[in-house]
Amino acid sequence: MDTKTLRIEGMTCAACARAVERATKKLEGVEEANVNLATEKLTVSFQDDKVSVPNIQEAIEKAGYKALTEATNKTLAIGGMTCAACAKTVERVTSKLEGVTSSSVNLATEKLSISFEASKVSINDIKQAIEKAGYKASEEVESVDTDKERKEKVIKNLWKRFIISAVFAVPLLIIAMVPMIFNSIGVMLPSAIDPMNNEKIYGVLELILVLPVMFQGRKFFQVGFKTLIKRSPNMDSLVAIGSSAAFVYSLFGLYQIFTGINGAQLYFESAGIILTLITLGKYMEAVSKGKTSEAIKKLVGLTPKTALVVKGEKEEEVAIEEVKPGDVVIVKPGSKIPVDGIVIEGNTSIDESMLTGESIPVSKGPGDEVIGASINKNGSIKYKVTKVGKDTVLSQIVKLVEDAQGSKAPIAKLADIVSGYFVPVVITLAIISSLAWYLSGENLTFTLTIFISVLVIACPCALGLATPTAIMVGTGKGAEYGVLIKNGTALENTHKIKTIVFDKTGTITEGKPKVTDIKAIDEVSEEELLKIAASVEKASEHPLGEAIVKEAEFKGMEFLKVSDFKSVTGHGIEALIDSKRVLLGNKKLMDNNNIEVKSVLDYVDDLAKQGKTPMYIAIDKQVKGIIAVADSVKESSAKAIKKLHDMGIEVAMITGDNKRSADAIAKKVGIDRVLAEVLPEDKASEVKKLQAGGKKVAMVGDGINDAPALAQADIGMAIGKGTDIAMESADIVLMKSDLMDVITAIELSKKTIKNIKENLFWAFGYNVIGIPVAMGILYIFGGPLLNPMIAAAAMSLSSVSVLTNALRLKRFKPEYML
Repeated sequence: MDTKTLRIEGMTCAACARAVERATKKLEGVEEANVNLATEKLTVSFQDDKVSVPNIQEAIEKAGYKALTEATNKTLAIGGMTCAACAKTVERVTSKLEGVTSSSVNLATEKLSISFEASKVSINDIKQAIEKAGYKASEEVESVDTDKERKEKVIKNLWKRFIISAVFAVPLLIIAMVPMIFNSIGVMLPSAIDPMNNEKIYGVLELILVLPVMFQGRKFFQVGFKTLIKRSPNMDSLVAIGSSAAFVYSLFGLYQIFTGINGAQLYFESAGIILTLITLGKYMEAVSKGKTSEAIKKLVGLTPKTALVVKGEKEEEVAIEEVKPGDVVIVKPGSKIPVDGIVIEGNTSIDESMLTGESIPVSKGPGDEVIGASINKNGSIKYKVTKVGKDTVLSQIVKLVEDAQGSKAPIAKLADIVSGYFVPVVITLAIISSLAWYLSGENLTFTLTIFISVLVIACPCALGLATPTAIMVGTGKGAEYGVLIKNGTALENTHKIKTIVFDKTGTITEGKPKVTDIKAIDEVSEEELLKIAASVEKASEHPLGEAIVKEAEFKGMEFLKVSDFKSVTGHGIEALIDSKRVLLGNKKLMDNNNIEVKSVLDYVDDLAKQGKTPMYIAIDKQVKGIIAVADSVKESSAKAIKKLHDMGIEVAMITGDNKRSADAIAKKVGIDRVLAEVLPEDKASEVKKLQAGGKKVAMVGDGINDAPALAQADIGMAIGKGTDIAMESADIVLMKSDLMDVITAIELSKKTIKNIKENLFWAFGYNVIGIPVAMGILYIFGGPLLNPMIAAAAMSLSSVSVLTNALRLKRFKPEYML
């Protein structure tokens, strides 16, 4: 028996759901079929020896709907890519496979993110398709150390290739240039190799010098011609065709020299210098690309290699990989916390700045959480391990940053489209322009110069690297300041925000409310009122309820026995104590239960005007008192909101609190718009109303009830100390829980998008100007003809200039820190 979940498309009502269930149940071997219309999913149990998933999908499709298996997401490392055309080829061949729902290659990280239906296509099928296209796909996940070693090996290999090539290319260039340029000023080659005296020796010497360079650049030919044959040419194809044309033409010229034909010309130096310069460009590109991922390396490098674990009566130093949840670890002053856990003994202060960007050490004692890789400053502590390996906070941050760096921003779409057609168009232009010049009466040498120059000046690499490198540096820089941006889309859209909605409790305020006032009515004393309220709230998880419970615990009160507890979302709670019905909550709760509150309204209004949250307590339908709770406003809230106003952004606050209390807090911090008395389930619809005005809206929150609103907003920002659900729903996580980081996220988005636009401008501009110049546009108007060697140098520098510009983002610092 097997059970599968299929996603059903095309359902509009309950009748559709029944139709899918009916069609599925008719199949022999299907035991159970249930459709959830809300989630649009079918859960089916069947005997896999009688019926298969494709059979079930076929039956559902015949009924008029579409059944899709749950998508499998994988990241593959792709080897052999050299430019944006390569990335586009890998995307194209994988997207064609049946069952692949999305395929995206990041040239900067050299990784493929692919989503597919495992029932229709396997990971081996995907790998084979990539390998047939001329590239290598590897599923194994590299550690950062392994990745670093691999990249360093590539850089060393490229440097070695360049040095060997240069050793032969420089003398090749000298002996080629002296007769052409320096003879007129009296600089001559030795007569033994002077083409005027010994043309054959000169030609053979050039051939001898160029062959080692050709050998060192053999990868350009191996990859270039292979991809050309497979009809998916890339940058290597352009280099291979251009340098091969120069080499073959020169061989023909050498043949003419030996057969006594006059006027033969050699182009060996062009072939050699083109390959040498492009190898240098590739080296510089590899070095620059390595710098873009330094943020990840820094994060992973924070983890200590060992931990001091308590084993019986002994302390034993073990490898970090051997630490398990439940182990007790000792951390001495000045040491790093090895993995996540909860303190069970000792007090200290811990520097968590490497994860949160917060420079002030945080006090820790029994019951407090500690985060792996943070630094224990001054006390010795024992703690119980709760998370290890990929479950630790640091590992999750690294994964989040890696995913963000591997994602694409919408702004990259144009470059992606152009990259897909770029190389074939360049080859076509090279052929057309050289033929046009030949037909206009120019000689073969001239037309070959045009052909080679067009091929080697075109640079698809600059287009492919323009966006991902900036995203890699931008998201990495954000992580340094405790701003975790989950994907390229969020990074691009954040700077477009025109309205920001802040949740109140735990976001604008500290989220640590305290009881400030207790007002008892009739015969009930204040102590008795607090005891009743705390007893009822003991079963609640609301922050305001926690404040009441803590106050009672502080005063040493014993809690009363509670039964029939019920939470009324957005209103309050009710329960039985000694057979008496107790209601504790806001005015809506009182109104819904027809309880008269006129006698305390003035008192409630006074409390609300002070920014306090008053709660009514009723016993057996009679108001017996008021308990007020206040939450202090974060120091950074007013400053952050002022800064947002300076940036032209409207600021709103959303809360379930009463209007008067909310208005008091809003006035204190400078909020423009207050959305008070909003039920948790209505927060998302309030965000939707703001979006209806056509503005980009961001939501900042920290609780479970904020998750739908975070998901609804154009950009959701979760406070780092909030719930896992809120952080899962958000596009950006603010690790410090500091509202100034909202400013940091917006500034970083602006700077990154500006950088991407600059990169795209230079990448497009370089090709738009460079290719026509190489085609001879200047020569038509009496200007110079572009030398292929100059074209090769320009091509190499274009990629490096884009990468260098992206690396300028590493200097980013939030304005409030300047």
